[in-house]
Amino acid sequence: MSNTLVDTATSLEKNDALSVESIKKAITDHLKFTLARVPETATPHDWMIATSQVVQDLLVERFLKTMHVHREKNVRRAYYLSLEFLMGRMLTNNMYSGNCFDEIKQALEELGQDFDTVIDEEYDMALGNGGLGRLAACFLDSMATLDLPTVGYGIRYEFGLFRQEFVKGHQIEHPDGWIKYGNVWDICHPEYVQHIKLYGEVENVFDDAGHYKPRWVNARTVLGIPYDIPIAGYGTETVNFLRLWKSETDEDLDLHLFNEGGYVDAVQSKVQSESISKVLYPNDKTENGKELRLCQQYFFVACSLRDIIRRHQSAGNGWANFSEKVVVQLNDTHPAIAVVELMRILHDEESMTWDEAWEIVQSVFAYTNHTLLPEALERWSVPLMGRVLPRHLQLIFEINRRHLQEVEKKWSGDDAKQKRLSIIEEGHPQMVRMAHLSVVASFSVNGVAAIHSELIKSNLFPVFNEFFPGRFNNKTNGITPRRWLRACNPLLSELITSKIGEGWVKDLHQIRGIAEFADDAKFQKDFMAIKHENKKELAAIIKADCDVEVSPDAIFDVQIKRLHEYKRQHLNLLYILTLYKRLLDNPDLDVPPRVFVFGAKAAPGYELAKTIIKAINATADKINNDERIKGKLKVAFLPNYRVSLASKIIPAADVSEQISTAGKEASGTGNMKLALNGAVTVGTLDGANIEIAEEVGDDNIFIFGLTVEEVEALWAKGYNPREYYEANEELKMVVDWIGSNYFTPDEPGVLHALQASLLDHGDPYLVLADYADYCRAQDELGEAYGDKERWAKMAILNTALVDKFSSDRTISEYAKDIWKLDPVTG
Repeated sequence: MSNTLVDTATSLEKNDALSVESIKKAITDHLKFTLARVPETATPHDWMIATSQVVQDLLVERFLKTMHVHREKNVRRAYYLSLEFLMGRMLTNNMYSGNCFDEIKQALEELGQDFDTVIDEEYDMALGNGGLGRLAACFLDSMATLDLPTVGYGIRYEFGLFRQEFVKGHQIEHPDGWIKYGNVWDICHPEYVQHIKLYGEVENVFDDAGHYKPRWVNARTVLGIPYDIPIAGYGTETVNFLRLWKSETDEDLDLHLFNEGGYVDAVQSKVQSESISKVLYPNDKTENGKELRLCQQYFFVACSLRDIIRRHQSAGNGWANFSEKVVVQLNDTHPAIAVVELMRILHDEESMTWDEAWEIVQSVFAYTNHTLLPEALERWSVPLMGRVLPRHLQLIFEINRRHLQEVEKKWSGDDAKQKRLSIIEEGHPQMVRMAHLSVVASFSVNGVAAIHSELIKSNLFPVFNEFFPGRFNNKTNGITPRRWLRACNPLLSELITSKIGEGWVKDLHQIRGIAEFADDAKFQKDFMAIKHENKKELAAIIKADCDVEVSPDAIFDVQIKRLHEYKRQHLNLLYILTLYKRLLDNPDLDVPPRVFVFGAKAAPGYELAKTIIKAINATADKINNDERIKGKLKVAFLPNYRVSLASKIIPAADVSEQISTAGKEASGTGNMKLALNGAVTVGTLDGANIEIAEEVGDDNIFIFGLTVEEVEALWAKGYNPREYYEANEELKMVVDWIGSNYFTPDEPGVLHALQASLLDHGDPYLVLADYADYCRAQDELGEAYGDKERWAKMAILNTALVDKFSSDRTISEYAKDIWKLDPVTG
């Protein structure tokens, strides 16, 4: 680091005002010495890298200090294991956390650079898919802000999920090479490389004392190379880190084979090893895809556990106090194999007795469940597990045998309970149920919203709840206000701060102070003027990305989330078609103009989800070019939904669509982000919607649809979607319309699968059952929007009253109730 950068970092450390001149010098130094550029020839991308390097230098100073304090105090740490960390862009957030946003912005402008252009050069860190990964990113922010000694662990994917493009309305997937040109934020530590075994077989041997000692032999070894990303807390000196593992081969190039012309065969080992961290979520529709995904999961937890053990022992600790210093949170079942790996290390490598090892395992792991959907509860076939992880399969069967012995003691002769509680699901082939393994091995199991946690106990794991009383608890999800208000909506943040000060950024409870201005005409005007400015910015993006002209005076009705049937983007589409037909019948219909905005990716192998994307795009093309409806209805499906795009959509949203079938959405966090930015929710009583409704009040949200109890009763009675179809003239018309070739004359039959899913395949997510009430809620919403004062008050109160949904509150509860973790400062 140059002397200038040292001086800048020291200035920050002392909380002195940063010098714009010193920052300008640091940026140009990085242009020169890091990038070999001069300002005259530097591109916006060069300026972004140089600026990021300056911020990184400032954060590293704090990071080193934090790590020193943690080592000196020999702290208890929480380790957060997640297959996803959807970080998005980091520069703006790090500038705020580094307390240097204004100075860097001014420095860039004085250097002749457009600040927004430079910021927009940063590529999203594509380490996740949706809510699970974005939640993990929010949690990391809160852990650091609350001074909690924590480390995140994941995989450094070379390619993210995919980059989405629409061709004739169809989703086309392209590789998302987010680190093609490097990543300024990560720091490689090859000295902490881990050697991980895969495949091979188990050899039954006896040791010198005559004890049976299974030995894992003839395995393939893969290297795990760690890359650290500093995670800066806001308003504190704490900087934690996220450690990501990259896979590499430990075998040298077969030079003889290469020289003989066998070029592909000579690098085969390298290709196989590096494929483990190549792409987020390989398509598991194939056996090879399943195998690669299992390798990914084991690779990252095996690397992480060995790293945790190394750090623990380097502080002078031993196994006697391991559970006093270490707690591991499993973010869903993706890291669940970690419990077996720790058991293998303790029992096989450290020669502990089974009971000694199992006691440590059960005191270290905690598990967060994120889904009630059976297809999302991971199961691995026994043959696959035996091929990839032969010793682990043996250990799983032994864990299960001992577990079922305890079940037998409690419920002697009850085969039904044995079957429900078994980790192994009988069948052809047998399957390993990873959620069951997680519950059995963890001291805490939590859901992520109040209703979700209750459904875990009553519907998903009722017998486990009876067998392990007190093990299940709730931790309602949250979002970081630093990213999802302060950084993404600076105009609204400034307005809020002008009224109540800036303490809300770190203590979101303070934002309730703006509720007293909800009836204030001047504040309403200012609040809605900011919303209008944000809508103008989004309108420009829609024009650039979709070539659709939309008016910022219209209602911006937003549904942004993963494309899945249970999230019911097709229910939204049916209402759009209903509104379209009403306008065709009466172009002078007195309804406020609407812009429906979608953002979503469908899994590559999920054909019906991709059909829904095609249906929305085909409908949009027809509606947007139909002059008969006088511009009163527009539809925009923005391609390649990602964190940076969400940060533009969310501040502009008037309406937040949260319309999943009751009982299917674990929590949702998009609902929280949109409400915090002044969007009014139209939603079912599902996930965190219930708690949002409790906070903002019935007058400030539009609830519709069947409740969880009504859904269960309808299925018990026998649901026939055709009864709803035949009984509702508008519904019948729009379902027939979408199933016809009207919207897709060049591709006849392409949308038939969508119609068939609703009428012929049972409508599994009750779209038709909820349609009429959804239309009622949407119509009421349109009427409410016409009352500008009422709508402004609703929007303000949504921002003011969702303070509960800060991830700071969520992480405080994890730290107090599960991790038993105290803040640590210098």
